Amino acid sequence: MKWHPKILFLLSMGILLCSCSQEQTIPYYIDKPNDKQINYLALGDSYTIGQSVCTTCRFPEQLKACLQTVYPNNPLLLQVIAKTGWTTTNLISEINLANPSTNFDLVTLLIGVNNQYQRKPFSLYEQEFPALVNKAIMLAKGDKTNVIVVSIPDYAYTPYGQGAANISNELNQYNAFAQDYCNQNQIEFVYITDITQQGLINTALVASDGLHPSELAYAQFVERILPKAVATVQN
Repeated sequence: MKWHPKILFLLSMGILLCSCSQEQTIPYYIDKPNDKQINYLALGDSYTIGQSVCTTCRFPEQLKACLQTVYPNNPLLLQVIAKTGWTTTNLISEINLANPSTNFDLVTLLIGVNNQYQRKPFSLYEQEFPALVNKAIMLAKGDKTNVIVVSIPDYAYTPYGQGAANISNELNQYNAFAQDYCNQNQIEFVYITDITQQGLINTALVASDGLHPSELAYAQFVERILPKAVATVQN
């Protein structure tokens, strides 16, 4: 992938790694040709819909805000297909039901925690995660470089999880499979699990429900996702 020179400059200066709040702006930006609308689809579960945080606090909304700062002259449309409690099976069904368009410039996928939590057989994830990646590619104009997979947060490091080692071990298995699959198929994979593993030390990373990531945690997710997303959109 050949990156725009301005992207390389922004990354080297660390300008992209910001909270992208309304009060904070990036002093450099990149225009897409013809001020074209940028279409972003976020697929997932409670970690995508932002359980127990405000609508604009969830990571897809924060990522959208950051992208809008990078591309101020391009309208940016975000569509979210996600719900608390969804497994890979639920997400596949709901994508089929929603029948979204196939013209997305960026698609993020974060799924699997409820397979683990609901004690679904791991073989189900091994079967359905690749199917979901392929669906994401189809929705991303058939271009796998438009897809970013995000690792599953570790809820063991929350007041709810109480540091349970079995939760971390099982989620490590899910994340290892997803990362290996993405590496083998040249799909972008962004690892954010270690951020959530600070939740018992830094309680500000956990939402008020004692289980899900907070606005701050999602902001740290976006710090890692944003450079990949900018490269994807620019490509």
